Amino acid sequence: MANVSTLRFGAQTDEVTSLLRIVNMVRSGEAVTRPEIGRVTGLGRGVVAQRVDRAVEMGFLEDAEYAPSSGGRAPRTLRFRAERGRIVVCALGGQHIHIGVTDLDGAILDEAHRAWDIASGPEETLGTATAMVDALLAHGEATPVWAVVVGLPGPVDFETGRPVAPPIMPGWNGFDVRGEFERRYAAPVWVDNDVNLLAAGERARHRDEGIDLIYCKVGTGIGAGLVSHGRLHRGVNGAAGDMGHVRVPGADQVCRCGKVGCLEAVAGGWALVRDARAAIDGGASSTLADDVAAENDLTLERITLAAARGDALAISLVQASARQVGEAIAALVNMFNPSRIVIGGAVASTGELFLAEVRQRVYELSLPLATRDLVIKTSENDTREPVRGGVDLAQEQLFEVTLPRWFAEGRPTVAAVHGLTG
Repeated sequence: MANVSTLRFGAQTDEVTSLLRIVNMVRSGEAVTRPEIGRVTGLGRGVVAQRVDRAVEMGFLEDAEYAPSSGGRAPRTLRFRAERGRIVVCALGGQHIHIGVTDLDGAILDEAHRAWDIASGPEETLGTATAMVDALLAHGEATPVWAVVVGLPGPVDFETGRPVAPPIMPGWNGFDVRGEFERRYAAPVWVDNDVNLLAAGERARHRDEGIDLIYCKVGTGIGAGLVSHGRLHRGVNGAAGDMGHVRVPGADQVCRCGKVGCLEAVAGGWALVRDARAAIDGGASSTLADDVAAENDLTLERITLAAARGDALAISLVQASARQVGEAIAALVNMFNPSRIVIGGAVASTGELFLAEVRQRVYELSLPLATRDLVIKTSENDTREPVRGGVDLAQEQLFEVTLPRWFAEGRPTVAAVHGLTG
């Protein structure tokens, strides 16, 4: 039987390949008894027993309850030891921080949420976020962190974990977000755009389908997460899906990115607030006028709530946003041909009011073949979605992408995951 050294330096041997596969089969539930493993892999009973014993010895698997008998002796099931490590998800939005701590199977053990302005800068924001993480980890046992996932509301270079010229994040350009978390928690870290986390969460619901989907978030800003054949599509530099800065023909509004006529400047949440205030100043009748007259903070949330109550101005603003977003999505449908489009975010929280307009524009402007099997729906509107998406991303990176690099160590390390070990 191979020792740790052999496993490390002979990482492409049949033994290691089958060990990795068996651990992942048990973890995912594909096969959870020794006979099932043998049938799926084609390995002999003795080889399966040897591999399973090795995985048990290394701490990845353990025996569990007996499975139902099929006529002979009932086989013992195996379980993946999800309690051995923790996954931390830090979802940073434009106006909030949401932290979640889970086991390796993704069961949420603890979470925290607080209002926060991302424009406060990286040092102050990450200091607050890590303090929240530390407080959650202190509640439980001293279980090591195996992975950290950070979501940011702007473009991210996924390979380096650094934001790239994010329009609403002054001072963040090129900041080493990944390094900050890796130094603090001595665990591998993955940093991604926040919409990609939401897309990953939706993907997790269709793991066995190899799904093609678009997750479109319409909140203060606008962005999309693209999943192709079950894999997140980030593009060469992580800029894929940044539909908020697609040019709207004829539009002349100045965007927060400095360009003119971006979709976000026409249909994003901050644009709705701007247009609502201008309409009221111009004499439009609306329940929102009371907020403006009293110099209260006119927010996107107030507009969506007013739309839900039937306020004519708020409804017209939401529908106008939906029409523009629908046109942009229609172009993506013709190019990408997804099977599912999921609409989320604060503006889309108005539900059918927003969704009906999007559907109409998509079906009107897209090719019949591209929409033949297309499902367009709103998101689950669950505050835990970014955490679930971050967990799905962490599991993919740990167990599907980097597992051969760190398996021999018994747990992931920063050096092993990045291929820095000898």
